[in-house]
Amino acid sequence: MTLRRYLIAGLLVWLPLGITVLVIRLLVDFMDRILLLIPADYRPEAVLGFAIPGLGVVLSIAIVLLTGALVANFFGRRLVALWESLLAKIPFVRTIYASVKQVAETLFSDQNRSFRQVLLVEYPRKGLWTLAFHTGSEVREVCDKTGHDLINIFVPTTPNPTSGFFIMIPREDIIPLSMSVDEAIKMVVSLGVIVPDKAQLMSADRAQVKPPG
Repeated sequence: MTLRRYLIAGLLVWLPLGITVLVIRLLVDFMDRILLLIPADYRPEAVLGFAIPGLGVVLSIAIVLLTGALVANFFGRRLVALWESLLAKIPFVRTIYASVKQVAETLFSDQNRSFRQVLLVEYPRKGLWTLAFHTGSEVREVCDKTGHDLINIFVPTTPNPTSGFFIMIPREDIIPLSMSVDEAIKMVVSLGVIVPDKAQLMSADRAQVKPPG
């Protein structure tokens, strides 16, 4: 029993640390690939004789900041408008670009309320409950044709919360929870092992959710 206790204690130290280091290393390696855009003769390993780990991260951040500074002025906005008008003429590309841009603008907006409320819903059938996120307001045409006040939710899959299902559900069929989005994601990723201690239902009688706006 003592050996088993020591083994578990050691794993609790090294397993989270190892996975954290692995994830960070993968992200750094991925962002370092931006250096491939630089001509081979001007890359750090060619100029200095050795590679600099993490330089791609610094370069990526610098490019994003420089781009933001450029598009924040009148000339930059005109340039982006010209670029978007060119993309809008390409049938398949314009659909992808417009969708991704709209999602990004929604997520990074100061007024955005998407993914800021955790819900409890009966899914995939009555009697089974799962966590979901309130993602958007109702689609009026769908509400009119179904006769229900529907809201948009995202039901994440376990253990990868970035995949899941988009569902339009009647407002009266959801229960808002007081747990934070971070707590809900931890619960999903851990397969339900990590349960928030202070997670309480905001209402036991299926209180309504205010539409994001």
